Amino acid sequence: MLGNLTNKRGGAASSINLRPLQIEMTPKRPFYAVGDVHGCLDQMQAALSKIDDDIEALEIDDPMLVFLGDYVDRGPKSAQVLDELFHLSLENPDDLICLMGNHERMMLDFLDTPLKAGPRWLRFGGMETLESYSIEGVTHDAGPEQLYEACEELWDALPEGLEPWLRNLPLRWSSGNLHCVHAAFDPALPIRQQSQDVMLWGCDSFLKTARNDGNWVIHGHTVVDKAIWEHSRISLDTGCYFTGELTAAAFTSNTCRIL
Repeated sequence: MLGNLTNKRGGAASSINLRPLQIEMTPKRPFYAVGDVHGCLDQMQAALSKIDDDIEALEIDDPMLVFLGDYVDRGPKSAQVLDELFHLSLENPDDLICLMGNHERMMLDFLDTPLKAGPRWLRFGGMETLESYSIEGVTHDAGPEQLYEACEELWDALPEGLEPWLRNLPLRWSSGNLHCVHAAFDPALPIRQQSQDVMLWGCDSFLKTARNDGNWVIHGHTVVDKAIWEHSRISLDTGCYFTGELTAAAFTSNTCRIL
């Protein structure tokens, strides 16, 4: 059981929030999905505790845990979030999936091409990630020398094995007719024909057009006030880095339950 991930027990079971489904959910294995963490370590640990309590209270058999990407940037503890997820993945390779988000992609691009990718990453939260690795003094308008120096310091600060782990994060994960992705799937294309750009960055038609193939898409990336599920989409990014609310959902027995 996923309770072994955190070793936290006790307390009441999580609240259950149910609504009728337009299309039946048929996962092959029960699972939990967690929205965009963005460097919010405390909220991530609280979400893991809620999941553990839910598994124990409802005696969920053999569940999976799926994180929907965007672990870094904007929040204060990106380094600690990555470290915890990296080690949990190593300890639970068959029970834990961490998807890649566009912010992980931007961080990797910075490591590869700091002059080209650095300015954009810094504007979208990279400065906070650097600070979480104790790399100080980098500004939004950093010049070439400062970008190169910050890149070298970040390479040195990353724990052994973390960078290749980041590069190998999958872009999607599926169970039955439920499909997890960071940003979006193009509703005009089959699940297995989606582009990397759409899965990481989204597309306009995703939020306007429901799928008509009997599949549900569970995603983050687009901030919503509260988790919503409608028209074959389930949106779980509740803007944790500025709202303090990290959303987790359970997919069991043809239900979506917001914890």
